[in-house]
Amino acid sequence: RGGTRHGRVETERTMNARILVACANGAGTSLMMKMTAERVTKKLGMGVADIHHCALSEGVSVARQYDIVFSPLNFVNMYDAAEKAGVTVIGLRNVLSDAEMEQHLVETGAAEKFKA
Repeated sequence: RGGTRHGRVETERTMNARILVACANGAGTSLMMKMTAERVTKKLGMGVADIHHCALSEGVSVARQYDIVFSPLNFVNMYDAAEKAGVTVIGLRNVLSDAEMEQHLVETGAAEKFKA
């Protein structure tokens, strides 16, 4: 029984996504991206442990600690190492578009993977 309970705890922990949103300076735009991510993940019924916003420079160094990374499309190649490590990296043309973020979360399977 102890093993079953432990397995259930592990499953619950992996169900909540850790999300990173990064823009050039880590100020206004990334905060707005964070708010977009909060709306979209809630709409999709995703379990979210944390959404962190930061500058690209910080994002690149911490990306492997997250399950999903959102970045402007023109900077997405900066996260190649994180993507190779299993992080879902999503480049956005319009970083404030709920519809685009939602579409990518569904297409990558992240919306289903982290369903609450």
